[in-house]
Amino acid sequence: MKVFAKLALLPQGWARDVVIEVNAEGVIDGVQCNSSADGAQVLDGVLLPGMTNLHSHAFQRAMAGLTEYRQHEQDSFWSWRELMYRFAANITPEQLQHIAHWLYIEMLKAGFTGVCEFHYLHHDRDGNAFTDPAEMSQRIVNAANASGIALTHLPVLYRYAGFGQQAPKPGQKRFIHDLECYQRLLESLQKTVRNSHHQLGIAPHSLRAVDEDSLREALAMIDALDNNAPVHIHIAEQQQEVQDCLQFSGERPVQWLQRRFDVNRRWCLVHATHINEEERQTLARSGAVAGICTTTEANLGDGLFPIANYCQEGGAFGVGSDSNVSVSLVEELRWLEYGARLQAQRRAVLSNTEESVGQYLYSRAVRGGALASGRKTGAIAVGHSADFVVLQESELSDSPVPNARHLDHWLFVGHSARVRDVFVAGKRVVADGRHADEETAWQRYQSTLKVLLQA
Repeated sequence: MKVFAKLALLPQGWARDVVIEVNAEGVIDGVQCNSSADGAQVLDGVLLPGMTNLHSHAFQRAMAGLTEYRQHEQDSFWSWRELMYRFAANITPEQLQHIAHWLYIEMLKAGFTGVCEFHYLHHDRDGNAFTDPAEMSQRIVNAANASGIALTHLPVLYRYAGFGQQAPKPGQKRFIHDLECYQRLLESLQKTVRNSHHQLGIAPHSLRAVDEDSLREALAMIDALDNNAPVHIHIAEQQQEVQDCLQFSGERPVQWLQRRFDVNRRWCLVHATHINEEERQTLARSGAVAGICTTTEANLGDGLFPIANYCQEGGAFGVGSDSNVSVSLVEELRWLEYGARLQAQRRAVLSNTEESVGQYLYSRAVRGGALASGRKTGAIAVGHSADFVVLQESELSDSPVPNARHLDHWLFVGHSARVRDVFVAGKRVVADGRHADEETAWQRYQSTLKVLLQA
């Protein structure tokens, strides 16, 4: 396949009249600038490298909008979590697949070409394993395959309710694994998940949910299968989590992790909201990705990640939709910058003298998301997966303004409806703003939602 774009964002910056050759495996074989469109499929719009959504809990999409009322005078993440546990208790494998299928179509239409699914809904409602222990994971894989999104599947290791190996709570019984069962799950998934467009990794849920020995064993398990596989972990999302960790160990969560493990480029520290200066600087030097989920962190009242200082220190970051209360690449990036503006009380915080805010945000988030995915994506370059997003040209197209204004206009003026086409591994999965399965997937999602709400 050969495609042509009048304007494309390449690793070296904006380029005009770009021809991209894609082989049968969906990998880019060649990129030529200042070329003619002869024999190529002409893309009608501005071409961007595809973005990975680096953190998602698919099942939570079905409860979006259902928790917007005050339960307690001090309503918080912890009270929200109890509602989430009650909701999760009723979801069947088939329902999970319907929810994830619709969600992944939403992600594609929003401009995400890949997703890292942090998956912890493993067992039946009584906490028993299904006949196939990978049943729920396979439903996620099925949904990704049906939608066409690239998947990094991250089965969660969840053992305890809190620091000090506290016994799991009843609401957590669908999540819990012992190490032997977790290893069997990984070995089973290695055969079904990993292909040229999907990737298997691990997700030790949090330092509350795994102890040091469990974390080391989980790392040894995935290393035996793939020693480059990504490792994602929730960390320092809540002030209470930081205080509990200090009380248990005398150290803050990110500090504790950094002192005991080689936190490097294969790691994604999801949230890392409440970190001090030392932790922030060490994280930036490590090459690990900070997984920032702006809309969920705002929805749950978590706090603001210190993004401005972290970027000045060269830290890698990406964005995710987490609870999927909002499925919008635009919102995740826009509110990342707006949060920084509110903290600093000035404008254009995440930018530099060479790049506009939109280009700065997009270019770094697309690199961080690719790194967190464990896939060779995130760049229009030879050897990378042909994952592209085609934007409708903005109203500024005929004006004498820099090329980056297309991104700025999309992120700060427009909406995800400006996404015209989406390609994953060279296959067009969204055409002129529509996905071929969206009507059927939407009907199944609505039927599933109706049943879950009745339950």
